[in-house]
Amino acid sequence: MSLADFEADRLNHPVDVVEHLASLNEWAFERSSDHEITISVEGSWSSYHVSFSWMEDYEALHLACGFDLKVPPTRLGEVTKLLALVNEQLWIGHFDLWRDQSAIVFRATLLLSGGADATPQQCARMLESAAEVCERYYEAFQYVVWAGKSAQDALSDALFETAGEA
Repeated sequence: MSLADFEADRLNHPVDVVEHLASLNEWAFERSSDHEITISVEGSWSSYHVSFSWMEDYEALHLACGFDLKVPPTRLGEVTKLLALVNEQLWIGHFDLWRDQSAIVFRATLLLSGGADATPQQCARMLESAAEVCERYYEAFQYVVWAGKSAQDALSDALFETAGEA
């Protein structure tokens, strides 16, 4: 018996759950198809463009979160090193470099095999997690791309946390 032999009965389409969540929170969004929605999220460092896509063949809700930072060809090698260093620290999701768009994207997936329904809490946590991770590492990517720093130095500088107040 193959996986294709199993029919999934869902109460709600996963992208409908995300759309309802976006409406309740008054987030700016665009539903480009039955299987995709894009949400704009304001962060401290950048605006994040979060796309949720339903991948029916895999029974998976895929999240891709991008931000406005184009990687010039001269910095691709160092950005790739930084991606590896950052991804070592992540438990859920990962960063990718989409070379054809020169864009850095955070990606995560929620598997809903066997007809499992996505909950609003799961979808909200996916979005919150993506924004948190992008906020945490955005500065490191900026340091590599625009300040010319090495991946290791950029990561150390970006993750430096101060204590107390000045």
